[in-house]
Parts: sequence; structure tokens; C-alpha cells
Amino acid sequence: MFIDEVKIHVKAGDGGNGCVSFRREKFVPRGGPDGGDGGNGGNIIFRVDRNLRTLLDFHYRQHFRAQRGAHGKGKQMAGKGGKDLIIRVPPGTAVKDTQTGEVLADLVEDGQSQILALGGKGGRGNARFATSTRQAPGWAEKGTEGKEKTLHLELKLIADVGLVGLPNVGKSTLLSKLSAAHPKIADYPFTTLEPTLGIVPVGKFDSFVMADIPGLIEGAHQGRGLGLRFLRHIERTKILLFLIDSTSEQPEEDLHSLRKELGLFHSTLPQKPSLVALTKIDLLPRNSGPSPVNNEQEAEELAISSVTGEGVEELKLTLAQMLTEAVNQ
Repeated sequence: MFIDEVKIHVKAGDGGNGCVSFRREKFVPRGGPDGGDGGNGGNIIFRVDRNLRTLLDFHYRQHFRAQRGAHGKGKQMAGKGGKDLIIRVPPGTAVKDTQTGEVLADLVEDGQSQILALGGKGGRGNARFATSTRQAPGWAEKGTEGKEKTLHLELKLIADVGLVGLPNVGKSTLLSKLSAAHPKIADYPFTTLEPTLGIVPVGKFDSFVMADIPGLIEGAHQGRGLGLRFLRHIERTKILLFLIDSTSEQPEEDLHSLRKELGLFHSTLPQKPSLVALTKIDLLPRNSGPSPVNNEQEAEELAISSVTGEGVEELKLTLAQMLTEAVNQ
């Protein structure tokens, strides 16, 4: 099950209370105050774990609470601090405040950590309040409460190349041809119901990551089809690969529709480096090549067949070259 959006509730640990205590020893009948401080509460910490791929774990557990600090004791013994609670998330997780919509953390790199809720501060014991004129204070501070938040977690897959196309244009077939990924392939729309990542080898020592998302239709940015749920997964990609069915009656309109939906979802998406691949050329009549797509952004066009393999190697090498150029810019 692929889960890429969840809501959870977190509560940092409360601080322990300070202690009210006085020395009571055999030869010190009126000893001074010796109440210790309370321990600090544990923090809620989010940490990236590259071994995780989805937010599935949060589907079964939505409430998280860090350990509270222990109360102070006599003989100026401070309470033990509460343990931090570390919540592990996959790379590409954005954490938002559900009330304000503010992005509190954008967690991308493996091992990256961020405190999302601070633990409460431990209260001071009565020994802290003793002065020359107030030698026997009979009070202590209570610990403060740990921060409590309701958070919205949103996963955006991290890939180098994002496949963009209408339903049933051959995205999954191409991904299975280029990588070891095995997405579901069938001759009907919306075969792909969840994003799929594949590692595409280039030469002996290089590779890049390609993401296949469900096909887009007009109105995807408003939630039609499966678009709104999965469009976020191409936000982090370096290059967009537009797949256009070469047998379509209106390939130019298909490309225009895709660019329009991306722009309506996020204004920066159409500005990413892109490549256009005309698919299914094996279905065209013999001696008849695909019609060129009128591309206003002058992105390179390639003709491919994932079934016969024609043009696929050239496509892979072109993408690898574009990625190299993107990194060096």
C-alpha cells in the first residue's frame, strides 16, 4: 500500500516539577532548602531514513508522545530528563502545521533531523529560591508543558526524471524497459494507481532515478482523475519527460494540455528542463514516421517504441546528458 499523505498528532514531554525539600540531619536540625530541579521533557524529532519509501507506518499509528521529565528530589537531586522521541520518515517528506498550513520542515537528505515540538522545561526546586533574607522558601516551580501539534505529512518522491503523460501512453512500459521496476501494465487508462520509482543504469557505473506517476487528464490540478493526489511527486524532479502517443489524433493538443495542467498546479513546473518522446511508433503504418509536435519551448523530440526498443537507448543517453548539464549549472 502506497501512503503519501497522513495527519498525525504529536506531544512533547512535559517538564518535571521542582521539589520542595529541607535538609534534615541529626546535627543539622534546621538545614536549608535542598529541593532539586525537575528534568526537561523529551522533544519530538523527525529524522529521515532512506530505507523508508512511504508513510504507511503512520496509517496505523497517528498519536506520538515523548517522555516527560522526572520530578526533582531532595538533597538537590535533579530529575532525569525525558527521552526524545525520534519519528523516522522517508526522504522527501514535508511537514506542515495543519492550522496555519506553514511548512515546518522539508526533510530530504538521509539522516537529516529537525525538532518539531520542544519538550517542556523542568521546574526549579526550592533550593534555587534561597537568598540571604529568604532562607527557607517553601515553594518550587512546576515544569512547563511540552508543545503539542497536529501535523500534516506529505511525501514527495525524489527522482531525477519524472514521466508525464495522458493515461495509457506507455509510461509504465517505458519504465519497465529502462529499469528493473515492474509496474502494472495493461491496455486501459489508469493502470498505474500509485507512483513507481525505477533506477535506470547508464554505462557501467552511472544511473538515475525515474518516477512514473498516474496519467494526467484535463482538470488534474483540481483533483480530476488521480492528478491532484500525485502531481506533487514531480515537483522535486530535475527533468520532465513528456510522453505523447504518436497515434493520437491531436498530439500537439495533448502536449499543450499536459503543460497547462502542470502550470496550474505549480507555476515552476513548466519551467523545468524537459524532453518530449513520441511513443508507440511501432503502431504507425510502415514508412510513416510520427508527426512532429509543435513545441513552443523547443524541447528536443525523440520517437520511441518501448515494445521493439527503437529509440529507447538514445532516449536514455539524452536524459543522462541533460541531467549532467542540470547538475553543472
